[in-house]
Amino acid sequence: MTTTLFLVRHAAHDNLGAFLAGRTPGIVLGEAGLSQANRLGLRMAREHLDAVCSSPRERTRQTAEAIISACGLGSPQIEEALDEVNFGDWTGKTFSTLDQDAQWRRWNTMRSLVRAPNGETMLDVQTRVWNLIADLSSKADGKRLALVSHGDVIKAAVSHILGLPIDAWLRFDVEPASVTHMVVGDWGAKIITLNEMNP
Repeated sequence: MTTTLFLVRHAAHDNLGAFLAGRTPGIVLGEAGLSQANRLGLRMAREHLDAVCSSPRERTRQTAEAIISACGLGSPQIEEALDEVNFGDWTGKTFSTLDQDAQWRRWNTMRSLVRAPNGETMLDVQTRVWNLIADLSSKADGKRLALVSHGDVIKAAVSHILGLPIDAWLRFDVEPASVTHMVVGDWGAKIITLNEMNP
């Protein structure tokens, strides 16, 4: 038996790309993001999901609720391991400000070696998300689950499955409202589709 997992990035909030939202409270989906989430929900309804898990951030919970609504499922299961990267002191800063920070530039060059100030490393992120995937897979054999999370968190999981170093994060994209389909079994794990966008 295998467990089927759909790693879903949350729909886009209105200020995506303007600043490092991270774990800033109160970042919610605007009208365009909610519309995107609803289209994603209709797409996920074709997958016959058994359950939906979500990061605790508002934007991921809203995306998960759209999927739940379209699929006729119960409330999403909130999983701390799916939470956004803890960017520590960088949280909430604009990218133009961050680009002047040597530590930030180093983080984007060597994420395997750099810790966000008062935050976590990408290897920390990879460990927590993969531990969750392994745990869910062992308990949900044969089930089909959607995990609604964040771009860097999904990239960390994909890099682990593909045997890529964490510093290879720029080699592939995980867009808002995209779906990465993977399966896990006793033989290991593999990616079926990566960064599938809703038409």
